[in-house]
Parts: sequence; structure tokens; C-alpha cells
Amino acid sequence: MDTHKSCCAAGRDQAGLEQPMKPSIHMDTQTTQNINTTNIKVEAMILIPAGEFHMGTDHKEGFASDGEGPIRKVKMRSFYIAPYAVTNAAFKGFVDQTGYITEAERFGWSYVFHLLVSDEVKRKVTNAPQQVPWWLVVEGAYWAQPEGEDSDIADRLNDPVVHISWHDAEQYCRWAGQRLPTEAEWEYAARGGLERRTYPWGDLLKQDNEHHCNIWQGKFPDKNHASDGYIGIAPVDAYKPNGYGLYNMSGNVWEWCADWFTPEYHIVTGNDNPFYMTSTGKKSMRGGSYLCHQSYCNRYRVAARSSNTPDSSTGNCGFRTVADVD
Repeated sequence: MDTHKSCCAAGRDQAGLEQPMKPSIHMDTQTTQNINTTNIKVEAMILIPAGEFHMGTDHKEGFASDGEGPIRKVKMRSFYIAPYAVTNAAFKGFVDQTGYITEAERFGWSYVFHLLVSDEVKRKVTNAPQQVPWWLVVEGAYWAQPEGEDSDIADRLNDPVVHISWHDAEQYCRWAGQRLPTEAEWEYAARGGLERRTYPWGDLLKQDNEHHCNIWQGKFPDKNHASDGYIGIAPVDAYKPNGYGLYNMSGNVWEWCADWFTPEYHIVTGNDNPFYMTSTGKKSMRGGSYLCHQSYCNRYRVAARSSNTPDSSTGNCGFRTVADVD
């Protein structure tokens, strides 16, 4: 078992449930008819210019099993990208207009980190993956109830939406007239114009004695002293943006990408707008989350990668959107 990866992304297949509590189905015909492809305008997005950059890393901090390298120069087309991850408010607008039901709702449960669950909800929990017991199978947890039935998003509308599967993110993108970024687009944008740097702001995790991202501060998984300001999720505009004006490209929540995941990514994709399209059963995720820690899951580095099954949802995974340049 790759324990480093398990802390990042507990999959539905790890829950030990013989059958899902509810079947997972996709957007129905009526919802599809309600799709409006002009809901979010590219004027609110940031234009990333065409160019070249060194993608991946050969650094010793990287996880070889994830396929973070070998580093290579790739050529990129220009594209638009959202400065923020999709918020609870934006996803609520999508649901209000379309009636869309997420996969977490259809299954009846989602993964919530153990320190964020109330004692009352925790008493009702009967399942957690044996390999990663800090992920609790919480019935009733979904995007609008992030920690279960006694939680809501009323005062968290500017937080990134979580408990979103890859399929859910795809449906939102269809509604918005946009799409998920490829891994190459995500990394190119996350670097903010910097070459061969560890983070979007440089090589030092703390610059000028400031925190630049929301990651685990303390001893994982039992103590988070939150010196960066947040025990769990931070608002989408927390911390300083990178050189392109993009927020929280490291830490906070993982972000789904369009590619299927393979550890051979840097070997089997070309050097011109790389995109891995062959199904592997898992979709790529980038950026790390508030649970990442240098001692356990050092995946808030720009070149770091992870993955999960496209029907999985957790309390530390969301997404941001991109759009093509006409």
C-alpha cells in the first residue's frame, strides 16, 4: 500500500462496503436540458499566455511512485483559468438552477477527516478505511453538509466546495461552458511564471516569515495547531496569489484534473500540450490540501501528483475550471 497516497485521497473502494448505500448515477435527462453554457464568463478568468515551461521534477522530495518526473520542457497553448477554486456559493448556483444531485448524495456518504466531525456524528460512524482511519465514512456528508448532518455552509459560501467527485466537477463544467484543466495546464498556471521552483511563490515554504498556503501544522493526524490560520478549509482568496493572480494553487483542497492518472505520465505523453486520455480507473488531482504535511504527504509542491477514482468524494477535494481561447 502507498500510505503517502492514501492520506491524500481515500477512495470509495477503500470503505469496505459491499455495496454503495445508494447507486451512483449521472445527471438525468431533465437536468441536462437545463444546462446553460453561459453562466460564467471568461472575463472573470485569467488569461495564461502560450509558452514553454519545465514540467515535473527530479527532486529527492518527490514521490517516484507518483511519476513526478522526469522533468521535461513542454509547449503550451494559451487558455483561461479561474483565479479561485469553485466556491460553495458558485456550486449552489449550479444546483439551484439544475437540480443536480452529487454522487456523495447518491451514495449516501462521503469521507470526512476525523478531527472535523462533531462528537454526535462521530458516535454514529461505523466505518473507516483500516489503512487510513482518520478518514471517516460519514452518512449524510456532502457539499452542503461538509461534516455531516449537523453542519452547513451558511457562513462558508466563499470556501471551496468539497465532497465533489470528478463526475460532479465535469457536470458543473458543462453547465458553466468550461472544462477541467489538464495536468499540464494546471502546473503551468500554478507556477505563475516561475521556472523549476518548488512552490508557486519560490523554493522556501515560508517566505518573509509568512505562511503562503493552508497545510497541516503539527503532528499528523492528531494535532493541528493551525499556525497558518486554519484547522480545516480556508476561503478561496486566502493568502497571496501567485505571479498569474491565482489563489491557493498549493494546499487547501485538492483539485481534479481532466487526465486519467498514470505514473508513466511524463514518459508516455508528448511535449506539446500533454494530456493523458487512456482510462486507468483513476483521475489525476493536483495541489495538495489542508491535510498535507512534510512528514507524511508532501504533495503541496507544484510538481506533486495524486489520484482517486472518479466517483470518490472527500472533504479535501474540489476543483477549478479553465476555458479555451477562441
